[in-house]
Amino acid sequence: MGITKLAIKFAAPFPKVQSFDRYLFVGPHPDDIEIGAGATVAALATQGKSICFLICTDGRYGTVNLKEEVSEEELIATRKDEALRSAAALGVKDVRFLELSDGGFYNNDELLRGIAGVISDFQPDVIFAPDPSPASECHIDHLNVGKAVRTLAVNAANPGIMKKLEAAPCPLKAVAFYMTAKPNVFMKTTGFVKKQLAAIFENHLSQYPAGCPDRKSIELYLKLRARDFGMRSFHITAEGFRILGTTHMHCLPEAEL
Repeated sequence: MGITKLAIKFAAPFPKVQSFDRYLFVGPHPDDIEIGAGATVAALATQGKSICFLICTDGRYGTVNLKEEVSEEELIATRKDEALRSAAALGVKDVRFLELSDGGFYNNDELLRGIAGVISDFQPDVIFAPDPSPASECHIDHLNVGKAVRTLAVNAANPGIMKKLEAAPCPLKAVAFYMTAKPNVFMKTTGFVKKQLAAIFENHLSQYPAGCPDRKSIELYLKLRARDFGMRSFHITAEGFRILGTTHMHCLPEAEL
């Protein structure tokens, strides 16, 4: 371990996921939060933490696995209902929607301001969002949401910048990226993976109907990922996140290591 990396480890350690009180989970689409961090959500809810879900797009184009043609309006309503039921299954009652169009058909400033408004109102200690950095990520909504949260994370406590976004400042303590290729902290999820899988596959049926190939592959992936992260962190199962505290977000490229 190099001297710089060692210095960061001891002088600016990464925050512990479970040490906060208020958690904002931001999802590009209905079901993304559950896939990326559902077991962690269930574990935190059991601990009595304050949790808010923010779903940015309406999922109107998530029709790949549907057997019958439905209108965009019908699918929007279905996916919203599925999101509410899934969140409730994980123990989350506070679910908010920006209702932007799926597929990136929105103005990124509108997305930024929408997320800023929820940060202002909910005042989270930490924000979870999809990692915008993996080279394999191609979905525009995942990239846009991750980048917007990354921008807001470093500016959330700045009164002037938040005022420009018509929002109040928030003394944010950390940002945690899910669906990441470079996790640096692991959240113990032993006993909560089944709850995660049930929330997804018993509620998001427009995406994962019975017999859908994606259902089996995603279920297998989530189980194997939980075991892999568990072994890395000496737990039975875990979820991994790339977390950055306020000292890591600016002018500290070694935090990537």
